[in-house]
Amino acid sequence: MKHILLLFTTLLTLAVSCAQQTDYSMYLTAEEVPNAVYWLPAPPAPGSTQFEYDLSQYEWGKQQRLDSARARKAINEAVYEVDDMIAQFCGAFGMEISAEKTPAIHKVVKRAVETIRLSATKPKATYMRTRPYAYFDEPTLVPEEEEELRTNGSYPSGHTVRGWGMAMLLCEINPAAQDELYKLGYEWGQSRVIAGYHWQSDVDASRMLAAATYARLHTDPDFLRDMRQARREFRRLANR
Repeated sequence: MKHILLLFTTLLTLAVSCAQQTDYSMYLTAEEVPNAVYWLPAPPAPGSTQFEYDLSQYEWGKQQRLDSARARKAINEAVYEVDDMIAQFCGAFGMEISAEKTPAIHKVVKRAVETIRLSATKPKATYMRTRPYAYFDEPTLVPEEEEELRTNGSYPSGHTVRGWGMAMLLCEINPAAQDELYKLGYEWGQSRVIAGYHWQSDVDASRMLAAATYARLHTDPDFLRDMRQARREFRRLANR
């Protein structure tokens, strides 16, 4: 009986430990993140001076596709899942990030990026802006996503919100890598213009939205605790 009780206790402890390690719930709710519909300008209207810039950037993006390396980069950066994004940011960060090797860093980045992503929900639903490839009825670099995203709002860019947010988060953990991280974060957004899925103003607005939500995260005790643990983990691994 004692052996059965001990086995049950061990299994329960292990289950609780695993649950804690895989707690990737968001730090804030959709109501708590900054409401971009209130403070961020609406997307440029067709015929406006601002929209002319969007049109010129759309043509710029198509020209960038002629560079095969840049086109491949834009395709690679079309990933949606945070873990797939993390894999592409490891080089700029200077360390492999994974749930196994860097659990604290992985946890705060995954939870925070998913939280930052929430900030794009309201403006997307409010404006339902037509994406450039749908506006012109032209192909993109990622054709398999065209049908699904045709009816998904273009403003702001969810990919850019996540990419710029991830760059800021990782920079806080490893400031020495700031230039490479911000370069990648910036290019991540431009890849959406090059791929044909977003107007430039979508991308520009997304960087502002990500920055606002990132600042808001610093008022959350759980985020601050997780970030401290992530920085300690980074310092320990970096000094090996």
